[in-house]
Amino acid sequence: MNRCCLFLVLFLLVLPLTATAQVEIALGSRTPTLIDEVYLRDGLPYLPADEVLEPLGLTGKWDSVKHLYRIRTPRGRAVVSPGSHFLRLGEEMIPVEHPPRFIDGKLRLAEDMVIMHLAALLDEPIYYRNLEPPARLDQAEEEGLDGLFSFLLERKASDAVATLRGVAIDVGHGGEDTGVIGPDGVKEKDVVLAIAGKLEKKIKMHLDIPVYLSRDKDYTLTREQHFAPARNDDADILIILHAQGSFSPEAKGSVLFIRPRQSDAAGEPIADGSETLALALQQALSDESATPPLLRAPLLPLGRGSLPTVLVEVGYLTNPEELTRLTDPEGSAAVASLLYEGLENYIQMLKEKNL
Repeated sequence: MNRCCLFLVLFLLVLPLTATAQVEIALGSRTPTLIDEVYLRDGLPYLPADEVLEPLGLTGKWDSVKHLYRIRTPRGRAVVSPGSHFLRLGEEMIPVEHPPRFIDGKLRLAEDMVIMHLAALLDEPIYYRNLEPPARLDQAEEEGLDGLFSFLLERKASDAVATLRGVAIDVGHGGEDTGVIGPDGVKEKDVVLAIAGKLEKKIKMHLDIPVYLSRDKDYTLTREQHFAPARNDDADILIILHAQGSFSPEAKGSVLFIRPRQSDAAGEPIADGSETLALALQQALSDESATPPLLRAPLLPLGRGSLPTVLVEVGYLTNPEELTRLTDPEGSAAVASLLYEGLENYIQMLKEKNL
């Protein structure tokens, strides 16, 4: 995954779908700028490029001849174009899931491109708040967008509320989907596979419970196959393993992602336990120098529902020290040990909650 560790505030509510929305955006701790011309397409907010860049201290210029939009950033000149699934930074081509689009006469950038790709080009974190977040999950189901947001992950009822019956682990990427590629060709898919295997072994040895992996070798998975481990009746939690990259080799550390807060049809909040699991993992992954950020974001791998689910970015493949640690067998074993420690923390939290 190509994500920068950033201070991200996303208020996602289930609201009726509207033609436009509003967002606040700022660089660092500066006063947020309100952007009120946000269009929804395929359930995704699109923001006017020029209006996004200014509060972030960036400048952009449209080339009407070459049909390109050039952005001056602290990392160099970035280039995007309507319909292109790549952001070019110097000679590097960065994959973009949702390309820029012309809507109502303006070039607009998808929300995820702003909070992930543009943020990675800055020297400071960004503040981002969607004031009128769309009901993207419901819309995706209705439009049949390959079910990307329609995977309902429910924790099955059990009398054993204060323990774990089984653990599901989605091993990020695989096969043709390499994920982040670090220096010397190190691939994210290989890094997380090694960690997942060691975590699986620890859980089975010490907890004696089943562990369900989305893959145990290098092969391509469909979205349904990524979620398959969580469909087992005794899978009480889902941990999704990824690594990330940044345009800056200094970016480092783990990041934890959980779903936005959810509501049912009656508007009542859905408690899914993900925050408790994330806090348990965060405690284990913290050290004297840093505490991994815990962010709520509408990421595709998180699905929705009541199953406690956490996406863990285990580190940056673009950071030389972390690359060495994550590719070294002892280093990846250490990461697996920390994740296992987080599971022990979670079990203890469940016991204390049910005393």
